[in-house]
Amino acid sequence: MSAATPRDPGPSAAPVPPSPPPRATPVALPFGTRASIFLRLLAIQASWNYEILLGTGIGFCTEPALRLLPGGKGGPAYRAALARHSQYFNAHPYLAAVAVGALIRAELDGTPPARIERFRTALCGPLGSVGDRLVWAAWLPFCSLVGLLLFGLGAGPGWVVGGFLVLYNVGHFALRAWGLRVGLERGMQVAGALGNPVLRYGPQWLSQAAAFTGGAALPLALSRAVGSGRVLLGGVVATVVIGAVLITRLHGRVEGWRVAIGALAAFVLYSLLR
Repeated sequence: MSAATPRDPGPSAAPVPPSPPPRATPVALPFGTRASIFLRLLAIQASWNYEILLGTGIGFCTEPALRLLPGGKGGPAYRAALARHSQYFNAHPYLAAVAVGALIRAELDGTPPARIERFRTALCGPLGSVGDRLVWAAWLPFCSLVGLLLFGLGAGPGWVVGGFLVLYNVGHFALRAWGLRVGLERGMQVAGALGNPVLRYGPQWLSQAAAFTGGAALPLALSRAVGSGRVLLGGVVATVVIGAVLITRLHGRVEGWRVAIGALAAFVLYSLLR
């Protein structure tokens, strides 16, 4: 019995060439392109809507780098990528910089569109939850309490508001810059960057710092508002009891940052009207 000869698989069974491996070095974007992307990140929520949320903003931020695709601006690759990144996307607006950098890297590396779309979808949840815990639940209340501490120490309204704005904006500018850089460096391997100690332990550290700052700020602010010679023990106790009751009743319905901002606004308004 003769050995069977192997069948010719024919052209339809030709092996599919593997997708090109990601580059080992960051995408060499021109300085002007990087600057344009970063400035656009500051307006990523400008077109926010209930249908696609940050989708249009993601497309807007990636657009300067998509001009480097084969065919240039207006080419088929440019148009397809821009349409792909202008669809629904939901994440924290500051950490969306991670997605912008990673998606740009994936496009310029020639990653297949199907993989990019799956990757893009998978980014939404982690970037949303991590950003909310770090910024809205920790950094913003901490900055508000620092402003309240400045008021308690005797600073005027301009210094209180200015101190809050400078501190808060330094944090969110740094977070956006880090996100864009790490996204461009790691591309589709960016998930490991979310294990950064600042992202993992930052909310806990900031909550502890906010508790310490609040413990110093509230008595000082109350003393300044009422007057050092007129702060009675009964009034302080009554204020604490009322505040505790309100926080207990509103637990789970009002975020901590809203309470901190409200307290800061009340004391600043008092100092302006005084």
